[in-house]
Amino acid sequence: MKTFSSRSRFIFLSLCPAVILFTVFIVLPTFNVFRISLYKWGGYSAEKEFVGFDNFRILFSDMKFLRSVQNSLFLIVFVTVITLSISLIFASILVHSDIRGKSFFRVVFYIPNILSIIVISSVFSAIYQPGGHFDSVLSHFGKTEPVLWLGNKKTVVLSLAIALIWQAVGYYMVMYMASISNIPKPLYENAELEGASKFHQFFSITIPLIWSNIRTTLTFFIISSVNLSFLLVRAMTGGGPDGASEVFLSYMYKQAYTNSSYGYGMAIGVVVFIITFSLSGIVNLATSRKHYEY
Repeated sequence: MKTFSSRSRFIFLSLCPAVILFTVFIVLPTFNVFRISLYKWGGYSAEKEFVGFDNFRILFSDMKFLRSVQNSLFLIVFVTVITLSISLIFASILVHSDIRGKSFFRVVFYIPNILSIIVISSVFSAIYQPGGHFDSVLSHFGKTEPVLWLGNKKTVVLSLAIALIWQAVGYYMVMYMASISNIPKPLYENAELEGASKFHQFFSITIPLIWSNIRTTLTFFIISSVNLSFLLVRAMTGGGPDGASEVFLSYMYKQAYTNSSYGYGMAIGVVVFIITFSLSGIVNLATSRKHYEY
């Protein structure tokens, strides 16, 4: 009994610091965001006016916010699908092929992930500038006139998506390489003896056996892409041209800290919180399937 009591005390004391930190820096600020979203407040004065759900009513008739929702959802879906697909393909090729210098390719692909978002923004701003590297490549395919990639409403979001994909592919490729490397080779050898093509092996062996890892990375990437898209927008476009590249968090930041509409900004934060975790929940439910072991 004494031993059990000592063990319980040790567990309690070990968990206390983590629980206190989580409560102080996660739970209480999150609760405070929900509370402030019900007020009309500039963020700096002591006076707050309780307006209930008025901020939310205004929010859903705000066309600029709705555009930021559209941009964010496009980036989340498009960037997630393309990034994880490329990462899976590259990981499978590097694990199963006899390419020399696999470690070199692993390092080269991973480098963008360790670069500062400011460095990535500078690199792609130079690539996208009129007459820059991107236009030089397109000129070989008959495109003679420079394109305002970051100054055109039709191309700015796609330009940001390409930068996000380039930044993330290497990180997820390395994660998938680790998972694929643990799959027993006899499974592939037996499949090859039975006449299965590389394409069929990829979808019938590789994907099912690393599915739990894919599910985890899907959820993780959805959440992280919301934050990364904000940083990239702030560094590359500032939300322009004319708000065409605004995303969830960049619009929230502008309302809360630039337009001194802190309560309205926190209302946006509440909606972002709900949308992000709803998407994560939907993805988890949609991707649930039987777990295969090897």
